Amino acid sequence: MRIRLFFASFFILFFLINKINAQIDPSLLKATNDSVTSGSDTSKHALTMDAIYSRPFLKLGKTPVSIGGYMESDWQYVQTSGINIGNQFQFRRFSLFVASSISSRVKFLSEIEYEDDPTGDDDVPGVAPSFEVEYAALDIEFHPLVNLRAGMIVNPIGAFNQNHDGPKWEFTDRPVAMSQMLPDTWSNTGFGIYGKQYTKNWMFGYEFYLTGGFDDAIIDNPQGETYLPAAKASTTRFTQSASGTPMYTGKLSIRNDKIGELGLSFMSDVYNTWEIEGTPVDNERTVNVYDVDFNTTINKTKTFITTEWALINIQIPPNYLEQYSSKQYGGFIDIVQPVLKGKILGWDNASLNIAVRGEYVDWNAGTFVSTGTRMYNDLWQVTPAISFRPSPQTVLRFNYHHGVRRDITGNTIGASLGPTGGFSFGVATYF
Repeated sequence: MRIRLFFASFFILFFLINKINAQIDPSLLKATNDSVTSGSDTSKHALTMDAIYSRPFLKLGKTPVSIGGYMESDWQYVQTSGINIGNQFQFRRFSLFVASSISSRVKFLSEIEYEDDPTGDDDVPGVAPSFEVEYAALDIEFHPLVNLRAGMIVNPIGAFNQNHDGPKWEFTDRPVAMSQMLPDTWSNTGFGIYGKQYTKNWMFGYEFYLTGGFDDAIIDNPQGETYLPAAKASTTRFTQSASGTPMYTGKLSIRNDKIGELGLSFMSDVYNTWEIEGTPVDNERTVNVYDVDFNTTINKTKTFITTEWALINIQIPPNYLEQYSSKQYGGFIDIVQPVLKGKILGWDNASLNIAVRGEYVDWNAGTFVSTGTRMYNDLWQVTPAISFRPSPQTVLRFNYHHGVRRDITGNTIGASLGPTGGFSFGVATYF
């Protein structure tokens, strides 16, 4: 409760004492269209929070409507200790964006997505691919520092949840911590405010939303462990809250053109049904998520680095086994190095890149109460990659995955839960 009050007080105080002149932000749709058609670099004038609009859109004639989208398709061949399941072909995602500049400083954006597994975990049996509305929100700008957003909102926890489009990444798989510890593309119905300001080389942004949230599925799921992405399977979160209390999500972002962007975010929710018709039936049990993200480009070598790490604290009922963790943490770091850029194979604006991703997740941080020994249930993985982009909007990527996953006692577990080696090739493109 104290953390929630801190965030609320911070934003109120900021608006009251802020005296710095703010630069009026141009139409996001127009800025996005101009950057795509002209090839101009807008990275120095945007934060991760702008990713929802920083996509290529095609305007439909003289109408106020623009459309766009992206798709991902992959081939994989993975094995553990010489055992493999052969060649696997996966159509991962297809997303359609529809945006409209309704009137001056009033905009609407929606995203409809097909996903092969909405839980983020390909090993969960019986999970069917789905078509769903991932985002559908109205933005009203009162002032560059005070904008209202309402509808189905992507909660701004971390950077990847906001900036997850496949064509933006050199890797076929999403980071494990951001998809199998945190729920990737985590969206809920609600309201909130956001804003940005610029001064010389510095940029500042904030977001704060009240939305629906988690339910008991995060500790009552097919995985048999604490697993936040399990809540994505329930669509009732778009119409009702399990606890009857709002989820609080807030993020502060600061960027310097010469240093990079730092993001600090927080999400808090009462996830259980603790009251029925006004009568308490359980204690309120909360889940709190803390996240830090950073990205930068080394100008001399054009090396791009992005990283994100998150910590989850969950109140677990006292009668639950220790495999239901009350603490989880993990994250990743990506390093992308352009090798060739310019005219390649007839494409004028092509690039060839090498990249590597390192990641670690611990789903059961802590020790066993009975013995005092460490609990594991963790995974580390390294993924080198080669990618080719005939244009910035399209990527062909070849990855090799190598990692180890251990069960709660520290034993290495099999391919169904954590491959130790494998190749993947994929394509992703905006359209």
